[in-house]
Amino acid sequence: MSPSPIDIAPAALLAGPGFIACALCGRPAARQWQRRLTDAELADHQAIEQGQRDEHLLLADAQQPPPAFPPLPAADDCLRPVHACAEHTIDESVAAQVHQASCSAPPACDCTPEPLPAPELIEMPAGWAATGGGG
Repeated sequence: MSPSPIDIAPAALLAGPGFIACALCGRPAARQWQRRLTDAELADHQAIEQGQRDEHLLLADAQQPPPAFPPLPAADDCLRPVHACAEHTIDESVAAQVHQASCSAPPACDCTPEPLPAPELIEMPAGWAATGGGG
């Protein structure tokens, strides 16, 4: 039996649309988590947003009121995805949390991730009972 194209294709050939690579080595990603933006990334993001607003103002109808914009995004409003392959991934429970901008993962998390939000409790309608199993 001959090897499949996936077995023999270099990682560079796999980098087509929809391909998500490990931030460290470029192999296919196995896990994703999020981190806050660094100061430089936030400044770039805000510059792009401001440029779009400036363009909207230039294209706005002069006979209408000017567009109103919310405040520019702040550090707490922005997250960046981080991807890692199976070799460089972090633990699933840690990946569920938002990491600091300074986190060096992959290969290892060296920050104190933000705590997970408390689960939202939903009040069941009268006559309904919460059960632990299905069907």
